[in-house]
Amino acid sequence: MSKKDAKALYEGMYIVNATLSEDARTKVVDKLQEQITQLDGEIHKLHEWGRRRLAYEIDGKREGYYYILYFTAPTQAIAELWKEYHLNEDLVRFMTLRAEKVVEKIEFKVLAER
Repeated sequence: MSKKDAKALYEGMYIVNATLSEDARTKVVDKLQEQITQLDGEIHKLHEWGRRRLAYEIDGKREGYYYILYFTAPTQAIAELWKEYHLNEDLVRFMTLRAEKVVEKIEFKVLAER
């Protein structure tokens, strides 16, 4: 496998517009996964965090539905995915990071009080 064909594990976090219906949100997430697989990627795990308040207002929105997606994809596919993400009006925010492993269960630790 050449360096050009190298694949890496990624963690994508997506915040979807909270005003969408459940059906519309499902279509958005399905499209995200479809875009990854069309670029020779492979989906490993999807975590749905549900509706949460945003840390700050984004384009007049205070809430969004959070999804975390673990996938393997060719490194050059990420730039192409980001172009598509920027065109998707239903995505409030997105982030893609390299990951070490697929996290099977996402939990938050309670911060100790000072």
